[in-house]
Amino acid sequence: MEPSIILLLTIFAITLSQLLITIKNKKGWTNKQRPIFVDTSVLIDGRIISVAQSGFLSRPLHIPRSVVGELQLLADGGDNEKRSRARHGLDVVKHLQSLKNITVVLHQDGDSAPEGVDNRLLSLAKKYRGAVCTIDYNLNKVAQVEKIEVINVNDLAMSLRMAYLPGEKLLLELTQKGNDQHQAIGHLADGTMVVVEHASQYVGKKMEIEFIRSLQTAAGKMMFAKIVGKTAPKAELKKKQTEKGRKPQLKNEKISAPETKATQVIEAPKTAEASAQAKQYNTQPKSQRRRPKTNEDRLVELANK
Repeated sequence: MEPSIILLLTIFAITLSQLLITIKNKKGWTNKQRPIFVDTSVLIDGRIISVAQSGFLSRPLHIPRSVVGELQLLADGGDNEKRSRARHGLDVVKHLQSLKNITVVLHQDGDSAPEGVDNRLLSLAKKYRGAVCTIDYNLNKVAQVEKIEVINVNDLAMSLRMAYLPGEKLLLELTQKGNDQHQAIGHLADGTMVVVEHASQYVGKKMEIEFIRSLQTAAGKMMFAKIVGKTAPKAELKKKQTEKGRKPQLKNEKISAPETKATQVIEAPKTAEASAQAKQYNTQPKSQRRRPKTNEDRLVELANK
């Protein structure tokens, strides 16, 4: 083979490899920057703001001008409910544009869409190899039929909701003690910590628990539960009653009835004279009874004499 032919083949191979690398890099950059076209229903819903603030959307959000035009048309309509929701959607667009951790582009596709906003979104997604962000059930189904990527905020919310609600029961293994002496701790399959009240003696066992409440913290979600069929100890009940300002009632304690005028007993007189007066007072009929004289009464009689 002649040297010139070898040189030409070498140059062709180098050029072809560089071209393939360029196409690959360009394709990778395009996939990373594929836009997400936002539907009217998502802007009215408003939860897209929280999703964007969390940093889960790394691709740019494209809001078609036709979608903004539809919001403007609803905001100028006569229906009060639709008007307020459309104005809220316009506020959401403004809020998204103010976020610094995500790129928001107002896609200039025209003020209106004669074929319909849904069809316009599908056409834009096909043209730019993008995705459609919507919570509209019908648009979601049509996009799936058209083989278009769909980002549904409702699906995200359902996947992040609490796995168990208060009142539901579960067989859980208790692995360690909690912060309080009476508490025990177990974990769900997704790593959620469950604090079980009055279960410290069951550590190392599988017990049936009933969820009481849930708590969402910055570190994650936490749930509280109790052992099924187990009530709180009497000491705990007394403590709760005391905290509420009620005197705890002991098992053998008798509640005395409040004293009334009929049950009040006159104290025994200390002198013989007063004892005789009291005896005479108690033996007389009620109509003839007189109130025993006091020192004040005697002073008044002395002054009158």
